[in-house]
Parts: sequence; structure tokens; C-alpha cells
Amino acid sequence: MEHRISSGALVLRDERILLVRHRLEGEYDYWAPPGGGVEDDEELEAAAAREVFEEAGIRAQMLSLAYIDELIDHYGRMIKFWYIAQYLSGEITLELNPAVEESIVDAGWFAHATLPKEHVFPVLLRDQFWKDLGSGFQHPRKLPLQHSIFQLKSGLAEE
Repeated sequence: MEHRISSGALVLRDERILLVRHRLEGEYDYWAPPGGGVEDDEELEAAAAREVFEEAGIRAQMLSLAYIDELIDHYGRMIKFWYIAQYLSGEITLELNPAVEESIVDAGWFAHATLPKEHVFPVLLRDQFWKDLGSGFQHPRKLPLQHSIFQLKSGLAEE
């Protein structure tokens, strides 16, 4: 089984979170905060900041570790470190992402009440994240091991 270390950013601006839409017709359609694989000797925080800029054209500062996520899919096992991040500058653009195979087709800022209707990853963004935000993220929270949307879609895992 392959293993991957990934880092992502829960970027906040005016009580809204930055999400990007990954869509490939007939394969997947979901919204998620920017994030991706850590490269070589890159620090986790630097990887998250790089991914935010590449996927959405936004500069952000990582503030603190919020969640540690474990996922399994047909590619292998991934550990993702999610950081609370503060918006610094920039306007959303999708033109900077060197990974065109990610099929990022949209991005936006969303308040809790205006989250997209499509699948949102991680699922805790629908409710628990906003509660944790209200309490100030006292310490990083380990999320339970779960199967990714790709594995569920392909029927390789039980729902």
C-alpha cells in the first residue's frame, strides 16, 4: 500500500472558508479546502501555503494545526494535516495550478450557511468545524480513519 503525507489549509476570511471545486465528469465532484502532497523536505505549513496559492491564487498564513485526517482509497493511505490559516492577500484565480490533472474548476469563499450543496470534504466542514472554530481550536483533533470519496464512489468500501 502506498503512503502519502499531505497538508491543507482551512483559510478564513470574514468568517468564510476558502474551498476549491474538484470536478471530473463521471468521476468526481467535490469541494475541499486547498491542500496536497508535501514535497521533498518541505515543512507541512509551507506545503499548505503553497497549495493555497497554487490552487486558488491566495496568500495565507498558517496559524495552528486543527485536524489530523487519515484516508484510504484505491491509491493507498494518506495522512493529511489541516491548518487553520489566515487570509493575507490575493484574489481567487485558478490559473496558477501546475497540476491540471486535479481538475479544479471553481473556488470561492463560503460561510457556514452557504456551503455548496455538492459533497464537501472533509465532512466536518458541514458542522463540527464551525463549532471548533467558535471554541478556538484548543488543540489539534485526530479524525477517525475513513475511506475517501473516490473509494466510496468506486464501490470498494462500505458506506
